[in-house]
Amino acid sequence: MAFALAAMLVVAGCGADPESSDPAPPPSAASSGAPSGSSVERSGEVLHSANVTHVANVPPRAPLNGPQDWGTDLAFQGDHAYVGNFGGFSVFDISDPAKPAVVSQVLCPGEQNDVSVTGNLLFLSVDRPRGGPGCDDGESDGEGGWEGIRIFDITDKARPKFVSAVSTPCGSHTHTLVPGEDPQTVYLYVSAPGPEGTPTCPDPHNIFSIVEVPTGNPAAAKVAANPVISGGPGGTVDIGGQSIGGCHDITAYPEKNLAAAACFGDGILLDITDRVNPKVLQHVSDRENFSIWHSATFNNDGTKVVFGDELGGGMSATCDRGTPRTKGASAVYDLSGDRTLTLRGYFKIPREQQQGENCVAHNGSLLPVPGKDIMVQSWYQGGVSVWDFTDSANPREVGFFERGPVEGLAGSWSAYYYNGHIYSSDITKGLDVLRIDDPLTDPAKSAKMTELNAQTQTAY
Repeated sequence: MAFALAAMLVVAGCGADPESSDPAPPPSAASSGAPSGSSVERSGEVLHSANVTHVANVPPRAPLNGPQDWGTDLAFQGDHAYVGNFGGFSVFDISDPAKPAVVSQVLCPGEQNDVSVTGNLLFLSVDRPRGGPGCDDGESDGEGGWEGIRIFDITDKARPKFVSAVSTPCGSHTHTLVPGEDPQTVYLYVSAPGPEGTPTCPDPHNIFSIVEVPTGNPAAAKVAANPVISGGPGGTVDIGGQSIGGCHDITAYPEKNLAAAACFGDGILLDITDRVNPKVLQHVSDRENFSIWHSATFNNDGTKVVFGDELGGGMSATCDRGTPRTKGASAVYDLSGDRTLTLRGYFKIPREQQQGENCVAHNGSLLPVPGKDIMVQSWYQGGVSVWDFTDSANPREVGFFERGPVEGLAGSWSAYYYNGHIYSSDITKGLDVLRIDDPLTDPAKSAKMTELNAQTQTAY
Protein backbone atom coordinates (compact mmCIF):
# COMPACT_ATOMS: atom_id res chain seq x y z
CA MET A 1 0.00 0.00 0.00
CA ALA A 2 1.47 3.40 -0.90
CA PHE A 3 1.93 5.30 2.34
CA ALA A 4 0.84 8.59 0.74
CA LEU A 5 -2.61 7.04 0.42
CA ALA A 6 -2.29 5.00 3.57
CA ALA A 7 -2.05 8.12 5.68
CA MET A 8 -5.80 8.41 5.11
CA LEU A 9 -6.54 4.75 5.70
CA VAL A 10 -7.64 4.59 9.29
CA VAL A 11 -10.12 2.12 10.71
CA ALA A 12 -12.97 2.31 8.24
CA GLY A 13 -16.11 0.43 7.43
CA CYS A 14 -16.21 -0.97 3.92
CA GLY A 15 -18.84 -0.70 1.26
CA ALA A 16 -20.49 -3.81 -0.13
CA ASP A 17 -22.09 -5.08 -3.28
CA PRO A 18 -25.82 -4.80 -2.52
CA GLU A 19 -26.44 -8.11 -4.29
CA SER A 20 -23.91 -10.00 -2.15
CA SER A 21 -25.08 -12.16 0.71
CA ASP A 22 -23.34 -13.35 3.84
CA PRO A 23 -22.03 -16.91 3.52
CA ALA A 24 -23.37 -19.76 5.61
CA PRO A 25 -22.46 -21.44 7.85
CA PRO A 26 -20.67 -18.72 9.85
CA PRO A 27 -16.87 -18.84 9.45
CA SER A 28 -14.49 -19.77 12.22
CA ALA A 29 -12.85 -16.86 14.01
CA ALA A 30 -10.06 -19.04 15.40
CA SER A 31 -6.74 -17.93 13.98
CA SER A 32 -3.95 -20.21 15.12
CA GLY A 33 -2.36 -22.46 17.62
CA ALA A 34 1.31 -22.66 18.48
CA PRO A 35 3.60 -23.23 15.49
CA SER A 36 4.70 -26.81 14.93
CA GLY A 37 8.22 -25.56 15.68
CA SER A 38 6.66 -24.34 18.89
CA SER A 39 9.76 -23.32 20.83
CA VAL A 40 10.76 -19.71 20.31
CA GLU A 41 14.32 -18.54 19.86
CA ARG A 42 15.85 -15.08 19.99
CA SER A 43 19.01 -14.02 18.19
CA GLY A 44 19.77 -10.39 19.01
CA GLU A 45 16.87 -8.29 17.68
CA VAL A 46 15.37 -11.29 15.86
CA LEU A 47 12.65 -13.54 17.28
CA HIS A 48 11.72 -16.72 15.43
CA SER A 49 10.24 -20.18 15.81
CA ALA A 50 12.74 -23.01 16.20
CA ASN A 51 12.00 -24.29 12.69
CA VAL A 52 12.91 -20.98 10.99
CA THR A 53 16.51 -19.88 10.35
CA HIS A 54 17.59 -16.36 9.45
CA VAL A 55 20.04 -17.16 6.65
CA ALA A 56 21.10 -13.70 5.46
CA ASN A 57 20.36 -9.98 5.42
CA VAL A 58 21.50 -7.42 2.86
CA PRO A 59 20.95 -3.92 4.29
CA PRO A 60 20.02 -0.97 2.06
CA ARG A 61 22.89 0.87 0.43
CA ALA A 62 23.35 3.94 -1.75
CA PRO A 63 21.70 5.13 -3.86
CA LEU A 64 18.60 3.37 -2.47
CA ASN A 65 19.07 4.08 1.22
CA GLY A 66 17.41 7.46 1.71
CA PRO A 67 14.91 8.12 4.53
CA GLN A 68 11.92 7.18 2.33
CA ASP A 69 13.61 4.61 0.10
CA TRP A 70 11.36 1.86 1.41
CA GLY A 71 11.66 -1.72 0.19
CA THR A 72 8.52 -2.98 -1.56
CA ASP A 73 7.74 -5.98 -3.76
CA LEU A 74 9.83 -8.87 -5.12
CA ALA A 75 10.05 -10.93 -8.30
CA PHE A 76 12.33 -13.82 -9.24
CA GLN A 77 13.90 -15.26 -12.35
CA GLY A 78 16.49 -18.02 -12.43
CA ASP A 79 19.22 -17.15 -9.93
CA HIS A 80 18.11 -13.54 -9.57
CA ALA A 81 15.77 -11.61 -7.30
CA TYR A 82 14.38 -8.18 -8.20
CA VAL A 83 13.46 -5.93 -5.29
CA GLY A 84 11.30 -2.84 -5.71
CA ASN A 85 11.99 0.32 -3.73
CA PHE A 86 10.37 3.75 -3.59
CA GLY A 87 13.68 5.02 -5.00
CA GLY A 88 14.02 2.45 -7.82
CA PHE A 89 14.89 -1.25 -7.84
CA SER A 90 17.75 -3.67 -7.19
CA VAL A 91 18.88 -6.86 -8.87
CA PHE A 92 20.39 -9.58 -6.64
CA ASP A 93 22.30 -12.74 -7.52
CA ILE A 94 20.78 -15.40 -5.22
CA SER A 95 22.60 -18.42 -6.61
CA ASP A 96 23.94 -18.76 -3.05
CA PRO A 97 20.98 -17.79 -0.83
CA ALA A 98 23.31 -17.40 2.15
CA LYS A 99 25.26 -14.72 0.30
CA PRO A 100 22.96 -12.61 -1.89
CA ALA A 101 25.06 -10.30 -4.05
CA VAL A 102 23.98 -6.97 -5.52
CA VAL A 103 24.24 -7.08 -9.31
CA SER A 104 22.84 -3.60 -9.97
CA GLN A 105 20.75 -0.82 -8.46
CA VAL A 106 18.64 1.51 -10.56
CA LEU A 107 17.77 4.94 -9.22
CA CYS A 108 14.27 5.61 -10.57
CA PRO A 109 11.98 7.19 -7.95
CA GLY A 110 8.27 6.39 -8.00
CA GLU A 111 5.72 5.16 -5.50
CA GLN A 112 5.72 2.29 -5.02
CA ASN A 113 7.75 0.60 -7.74
CA ASP A 114 6.17 -2.84 -7.39
CA VAL A 115 8.01 -5.10 -9.81
CA SER A 116 7.44 -8.06 -12.13
CA VAL A 117 9.65 -9.76 -14.72
CA THR A 118 9.31 -11.91 -17.80
CA GLY A 119 11.94 -12.79 -20.37
CA ASN A 120 14.20 -9.77 -20.76
CA LEU A 121 11.60 -7.28 -19.51
CA LEU A 122 10.96 -5.75 -16.09
CA PHE A 123 7.89 -3.71 -15.19
CA LEU A 124 7.51 -1.10 -12.44
CA SER A 125 4.29 0.39 -11.06
CA VAL A 126 4.14 4.15 -10.38
CA ASP A 127 1.18 5.44 -8.38
CA ARG A 128 2.01 9.08 -7.71
CA PRO A 129 2.01 11.77 -10.44
CA ARG A 130 5.42 12.71 -11.81
CA GLY A 131 6.61 15.23 -14.35
CA GLY A 132 7.07 12.44 -16.90
CA PRO A 133 7.84 8.74 -17.20
CA GLY A 134 11.62 9.09 -17.10
CA CYS A 135 13.68 8.22 -14.05
CA ASP A 136 14.93 11.81 -13.89
CA ASP A 137 11.43 13.30 -13.86
CA GLY A 138 10.46 14.64 -10.44
CA GLU A 139 7.14 14.61 -8.65
CA SER A 140 4.31 16.66 -10.10
CA ASP A 141 1.67 18.65 -8.27
CA GLY A 142 -0.10 19.65 -11.47
CA GLU A 143 -3.09 18.08 -13.18
CA GLY A 144 -0.97 16.81 -16.07
CA GLY A 145 1.30 14.54 -14.05
CA TRP A 146 2.35 11.13 -15.41
CA GLU A 147 1.81 7.81 -13.62
CA GLY A 148 1.50 4.23 -14.81
CA ILE A 149 3.90 1.46 -15.92
CA ARG A 150 7.62 1.81 -16.64
CA ILE A 151 9.32 -0.87 -18.75
CA PHE A 152 13.00 -1.85 -18.56
CA ASP A 153 15.20 -4.15 -20.62
CA ILE A 154 17.12 -6.45 -18.25
CA THR A 155 19.05 -8.43 -20.86
CA ASP A 156 22.17 -7.11 -19.13
CA LYS A 157 21.25 -7.38 -15.47
CA ALA A 158 24.22 -5.26 -14.49
CA ARG A 159 22.90 -2.42 -16.66
CA PRO A 160 19.09 -2.39 -16.92
CA LYS A 161 17.80 0.07 -19.52
CA PHE A 162 14.59 2.11 -19.46
CA VAL A 163 12.83 1.45 -22.77
CA SER A 164 9.21 2.57 -22.55
CA ALA A 165 6.28 3.62 -20.38
CA VAL A 166 2.49 3.49 -20.47
CA SER A 167 0.23 5.99 -18.71
CA THR A 168 -2.80 4.39 -17.02
CA PRO A 169 -5.90 5.98 -15.44
CA CYS A 170 -5.16 6.80 -11.80
CA GLY A 171 -1.65 5.34 -12.17
CA SER A 172 -0.50 1.87 -11.16
CA HIS A 173 -0.45 0.89 -7.51
CA THR A 174 0.35 -2.71 -8.39
CA HIS A 175 0.16 -4.81 -11.53
CA THR A 176 -0.25 -8.46 -12.44
CA LEU A 177 1.55 -10.11 -15.34
CA VAL A 178 -0.76 -12.37 -17.39
CA PRO A 179 0.58 -14.34 -20.39
CA GLY A 180 -1.38 -14.10 -23.62
CA GLU A 181 -2.33 -16.94 -25.95
CA ASP A 182 0.36 -15.61 -28.27
CA PRO A 183 3.67 -16.20 -26.43
CA GLN A 184 4.95 -12.95 -27.91
CA THR A 185 2.34 -10.94 -25.95
CA VAL A 186 1.88 -10.40 -22.24
CA TYR A 187 -0.76 -8.38 -20.43
CA LEU A 188 -0.50 -6.33 -17.27
CA TYR A 189 -3.61 -6.05 -15.12
CA VAL A 190 -3.09 -2.67 -13.48
CA SER A 191 -4.61 -1.99 -10.06
CA ALA A 192 -5.04 1.67 -9.27
CA PRO A 193 -6.95 2.84 -6.20
CA GLY A 194 -7.64 6.48 -5.75
CA PRO A 195 -10.04 9.23 -4.71
CA GLU A 196 -12.81 9.46 -7.25
CA GLY A 197 -13.30 12.75 -9.05
CA THR A 198 -9.63 13.78 -9.05
CA PRO A 199 -7.88 14.72 -12.33
CA THR A 200 -6.36 11.26 -12.78
CA CYS A 201 -9.31 9.29 -11.37
CA PRO A 202 -12.57 10.27 -13.05
CA ASP A 203 -15.76 9.44 -11.16
CA PRO A 204 -16.70 6.62 -10.87
CA HIS A 205 -13.34 4.89 -10.59
CA ASN A 206 -14.72 1.36 -10.97
CA ILE A 207 -12.24 -0.04 -13.50
CA PHE A 208 -8.82 -1.55 -13.82
CA SER A 209 -6.53 -1.19 -16.84
CA ILE A 210 -5.14 -3.89 -19.11
CA VAL A 211 -1.83 -3.03 -20.74
CA GLU A 212 -0.82 -5.07 -23.78
CA VAL A 213 2.93 -5.56 -24.23
CA PRO A 214 4.47 -7.06 -27.38
CA THR A 215 7.56 -8.62 -25.80
CA GLY A 216 9.63 -8.12 -28.95
CA ASN A 217 8.68 -4.45 -29.19
CA PRO A 218 7.92 -3.10 -25.69
CA ALA A 219 7.90 0.46 -27.01
CA ALA A 220 4.56 -0.42 -28.61
CA ALA A 221 2.94 -1.27 -25.27
CA LYS A 222 -0.49 0.30 -24.86
CA VAL A 223 -3.68 0.26 -22.80
CA ALA A 224 -5.86 -2.35 -24.49
CA ALA A 225 -8.91 -2.14 -22.23
CA ASN A 226 -10.34 -0.60 -19.07
CA PRO A 227 -12.85 -3.21 -17.85
CA VAL A 228 -15.65 -2.06 -15.56
CA ILE A 229 -15.82 -4.54 -12.70
CA SER A 230 -18.13 -2.87 -10.21
CA GLY A 231 -21.31 -1.00 -10.96
CA GLY A 232 -22.34 -0.34 -7.38
CA PRO A 233 -21.00 0.94 -4.06
CA GLY A 234 -19.29 -2.36 -3.23
CA GLY A 235 -16.10 -1.29 -5.03
CA THR A 236 -15.52 1.82 -2.93
CA VAL A 237 -14.88 2.80 0.66
CA ASP A 238 -15.31 6.16 2.31
CA ILE A 239 -11.99 7.17 3.86
CA GLY A 240 -11.48 10.58 5.38
CA GLY A 241 -14.51 11.91 3.54
CA GLN A 242 -13.21 10.71 0.16
CA SER A 243 -14.66 7.91 -1.93
CA ILE A 244 -11.79 5.54 -2.70
CA GLY A 245 -12.46 3.24 -5.64
CA GLY A 246 -10.67 0.85 -7.95
CA CYS A 247 -8.74 -2.30 -7.09
CA HIS A 248 -5.77 -2.65 -4.79
CA ASP A 249 -4.38 -5.96 -6.06
CA ILE A 250 -5.36 -8.59 -8.63
CA THR A 251 -4.02 -12.14 -8.55
CA ALA A 252 -4.30 -14.24 -11.70
CA TYR A 253 -4.21 -18.01 -12.09
CA PRO A 254 -3.91 -18.25 -15.89
CA GLU A 255 -3.97 -22.07 -16.00
CA LYS A 256 -7.41 -21.94 -14.38
CA ASN A 257 -8.51 -18.87 -16.38
CA LEU A 258 -9.34 -17.20 -13.07
CA ALA A 259 -8.38 -14.03 -11.26
CA ALA A 260 -9.27 -12.70 -7.83
CA ALA A 261 -9.35 -8.94 -7.38
CA ALA A 262 -9.22 -7.16 -4.03
CA CYS A 263 -11.14 -3.97 -4.70
CA PHE A 264 -11.40 -2.03 -1.45
CA GLY A 265 -15.05 -2.60 -0.61
CA ASP A 266 -15.18 -6.18 -1.83
CA GLY A 267 -13.46 -9.16 -3.40
CA ILE A 268 -14.22 -9.99 -7.01
CA LEU A 269 -13.82 -13.34 -8.79
CA LEU A 270 -13.09 -13.03 -12.52
CA ASP A 271 -13.09 -15.33 -15.53
CA ILE A 272 -10.06 -14.29 -17.63
CA THR A 273 -10.42 -16.80 -20.47
CA ASP A 274 -10.48 -13.76 -22.76
CA ARG A 275 -7.51 -11.85 -21.35
CA VAL A 276 -8.72 -8.41 -22.46
CA ASN A 277 -12.39 -9.01 -21.66
CA PRO A 278 -12.55 -10.47 -18.15
CA LYS A 279 -15.99 -11.40 -16.85
CA VAL A 280 -17.15 -10.85 -13.28
CA LEU A 281 -18.28 -14.13 -11.70
CA GLN A 282 -18.99 -13.00 -8.14
CA HIS A 283 -18.62 -10.15 -5.66
CA VAL A 284 -18.08 -11.02 -2.00
CA SER A 285 -18.14 -8.60 0.90
CA ASP A 286 -17.50 -8.72 4.65
CA ARG A 287 -18.95 -5.56 6.13
CA GLU A 288 -18.32 -6.61 9.70
CA ASN A 289 -14.67 -7.56 9.50
CA PHE A 290 -12.93 -6.32 6.34
CA SER A 291 -11.97 -2.70 5.87
CA ILE A 292 -9.54 -2.60 2.91
CA TRP A 293 -9.53 -5.62 0.61
CA HIS A 294 -5.83 -5.75 -0.20
CA SER A 295 -4.75 -8.92 -1.99
CA ALA A 296 -5.66 -12.49 -2.92
CA THR A 297 -3.99 -15.90 -3.20
CA PHE A 298 -5.43 -19.06 -4.76
CA ASN A 299 -4.50 -22.47 -3.45
CA ASN A 300 -2.83 -24.79 -5.94
CA ASP A 301 -6.03 -26.68 -6.79
CA GLY A 302 -7.94 -23.47 -7.41
CA THR A 303 -10.49 -24.51 -4.79
CA LYS A 304 -9.75 -21.75 -2.28
CA VAL A 305 -8.93 -18.06 -2.22
CA VAL A 306 -7.25 -16.20 0.64
CA PHE A 307 -8.17 -12.51 0.75
CA GLY A 308 -6.21 -10.13 3.01
CA ASP A 309 -7.53 -7.07 4.85
CA GLU A 310 -5.05 -4.19 5.13
CA LEU A 311 -6.90 -2.48 7.97
CA GLY A 312 -5.23 0.88 8.59
CA GLY A 313 -3.43 0.82 5.23
CA GLY A 314 -0.19 -0.55 6.65
CA MET A 315 0.19 2.41 8.99
CA SER A 316 -1.65 1.12 12.04
CA ALA A 317 -1.03 -1.36 14.83
CA THR A 318 -3.83 -3.86 14.22
CA CYS A 319 -2.09 -6.88 15.79
CA ASP A 320 -2.40 -5.49 19.31
CA ARG A 321 -4.65 -6.64 22.12
CA GLY A 322 -7.40 -4.16 21.30
CA THR A 323 -8.05 -5.34 17.72
CA PRO A 324 -10.32 -8.36 17.12
CA ARG A 325 -8.77 -11.48 15.63
CA THR A 326 -10.97 -11.21 12.55
CA LYS A 327 -9.85 -7.68 11.65
CA GLY A 328 -6.63 -6.87 9.80
CA ALA A 329 -6.48 -10.59 9.06
CA SER A 330 -6.58 -13.03 6.16
CA ALA A 331 -9.88 -14.70 5.27
CA VAL A 332 -10.10 -18.17 3.71
CA TYR A 333 -12.82 -18.72 1.12
CA ASP A 334 -13.69 -22.08 -0.40
CA LEU A 335 -14.17 -21.94 -4.18
CA SER A 336 -16.65 -24.53 -5.41
CA GLY A 337 -16.77 -26.23 -8.79
CA ASP A 338 -19.48 -23.84 -9.95
CA ARG A 339 -17.10 -20.96 -9.12
CA THR A 340 -18.84 -19.77 -5.99
CA LEU A 341 -16.88 -18.34 -3.05
CA THR A 342 -17.90 -19.17 0.53
CA LEU A 343 -16.20 -17.72 3.61
CA ARG A 344 -14.84 -20.39 5.99
CA GLY A 345 -12.31 -18.91 8.41
CA TYR A 346 -9.80 -16.23 9.38
CA PHE A 347 -6.10 -16.26 10.16
CA LYS A 348 -4.12 -13.69 12.13
CA ILE A 349 -0.67 -14.04 13.66
CA PRO A 350 -0.92 -15.22 17.29
CA ARG A 351 1.83 -12.97 18.69
CA GLU A 352 0.54 -9.79 20.24
CA GLN A 353 2.37 -6.74 18.92
CA GLN A 354 2.94 -3.46 20.70
CA GLN A 355 0.63 -0.51 20.11
CA GLY A 356 3.31 1.36 18.17
CA GLU A 357 4.08 -1.44 15.71
CA ASN A 358 2.41 -1.14 12.32
CA CYS A 359 1.13 -4.66 11.70
CA VAL A 360 -1.50 -6.09 9.36
CA ALA A 361 -1.88 -8.84 6.74
CA HIS A 362 0.19 -8.11 3.62
CA ASN A 363 1.88 -9.80 0.65
CA GLY A 364 2.60 -13.52 0.50
CA SER A 365 2.71 -16.65 -1.66
CA LEU A 366 2.20 -20.40 -1.54
CA LEU A 367 4.76 -22.97 -0.50
CA PRO A 368 4.67 -25.72 -3.15
CA VAL A 369 3.71 -28.59 -0.84
CA PRO A 370 1.68 -31.26 -2.69
CA GLY A 371 -1.67 -31.96 -1.12
CA LYS A 372 -1.39 -29.10 1.39
CA ASP A 373 -2.40 -25.43 1.38
CA ILE A 374 0.44 -23.51 3.02
CA MET A 375 1.54 -19.94 2.46
CA VAL A 376 4.07 -17.47 3.71
CA GLN A 377 2.89 -13.93 4.38
CA SER A 378 4.35 -10.62 5.48
CA TRP A 379 2.84 -8.68 8.39
CA TYR A 380 4.98 -5.50 8.43
CA GLN A 381 6.36 -5.27 12.00
CA GLY A 382 4.53 -8.51 12.77
CA GLY A 383 7.23 -10.10 10.62
CA VAL A 384 6.91 -13.15 8.40
CA SER A 385 4.45 -15.97 9.11
CA VAL A 386 4.15 -19.41 7.52
CA TRP A 387 0.65 -20.79 7.97
CA ASP A 388 -1.42 -23.81 6.95
CA PHE A 389 -4.98 -23.36 5.64
CA THR A 390 -5.55 -26.93 4.45
CA ASP A 391 -8.44 -26.94 6.91
CA SER A 392 -10.16 -23.78 5.69
CA ALA A 393 -12.06 -23.22 8.93
CA ASN A 394 -9.07 -23.80 11.21
CA PRO A 395 -5.91 -22.25 9.75
CA ARG A 396 -2.83 -22.41 11.98
CA GLU A 397 0.67 -20.97 12.06
CA VAL A 398 3.59 -23.27 11.23
CA GLY A 399 6.55 -20.94 11.80
CA PHE A 400 7.51 -17.27 12.03
CA PHE A 401 10.27 -14.64 12.00
CA GLU A 402 10.13 -11.10 13.31
CA ARG A 403 12.28 -8.28 14.60
CA GLY A 404 11.68 -6.19 17.67
CA PRO A 405 9.74 -2.92 17.55
CA VAL A 406 11.09 -0.14 15.34
CA GLU A 407 9.97 3.47 15.63
CA GLY A 408 8.03 4.53 12.57
CA LEU A 409 7.07 2.50 9.51
CA ALA A 410 8.97 -0.75 9.27
CA GLY A 411 8.80 -4.50 8.82
CA SER A 412 8.27 -7.03 6.06
CA TRP A 413 6.46 -5.65 3.01
CA SER A 414 6.54 -8.86 0.95
CA ALA A 415 7.53 -12.44 1.77
CA TYR A 416 7.67 -15.15 -0.90
CA TYR A 417 8.90 -18.74 -1.13
CA TYR A 418 11.29 -19.43 -4.01
CA ASN A 419 13.37 -22.56 -4.57
CA GLY A 420 13.85 -23.64 -0.99
CA HIS A 421 14.05 -20.28 0.77
CA ILE A 422 11.80 -17.44 1.88
CA TYR A 423 12.77 -13.97 0.70
CA SER A 424 11.43 -10.96 2.58
CA SER A 425 11.64 -7.35 1.46
CA ASP A 426 11.92 -5.35 4.67
CA ILE A 427 10.88 -1.71 4.42
CA THR A 428 13.94 -0.37 6.22
CA LYS A 429 16.26 -3.36 6.78
CA GLY A 430 16.67 -4.55 3.19
CA LEU A 431 16.52 -8.11 1.87
CA ASP A 432 16.15 -10.99 4.34
CA VAL A 433 16.61 -14.65 3.44
CA LEU A 434 14.94 -17.26 5.66
CA ARG A 435 14.70 -21.05 5.65
CA ILE A 436 12.01 -23.19 7.21
CA ASP A 437 12.83 -26.78 8.18
CA ASP A 438 9.70 -28.65 9.17
CA PRO A 439 8.23 -32.04 8.20
CA LEU A 440 5.12 -30.25 6.96
CA THR A 441 6.93 -27.84 4.65
CA ASP A 442 10.04 -29.82 3.66
CA PRO A 443 8.42 -31.30 0.50
CA ALA A 444 8.45 -27.77 -0.97
CA LYS A 445 12.24 -27.92 -1.22
CA SER A 446 12.06 -30.33 -4.15
CA ALA A 447 10.10 -27.86 -6.30
CA LYS A 448 12.23 -25.79 -8.67
CA MET A 449 10.89 -22.70 -10.36
CA THR A 450 12.42 -20.66 -13.15
CA GLU A 451 10.33 -17.54 -12.53
CA LEU A 452 8.03 -16.17 -9.83
CA ASN A 453 5.75 -13.18 -9.96
CA ALA A 454 3.63 -13.75 -6.88
CA GLN A 455 0.45 -12.28 -8.36
CA THR A 456 0.75 -14.64 -11.34
CA GLN A 457 0.19 -18.09 -9.94
CA THR A 458 1.34 -21.27 -11.66
CA ALA A 459 0.49 -24.85 -10.69
CA TYR A 460 3.07 -27.04 -8.98
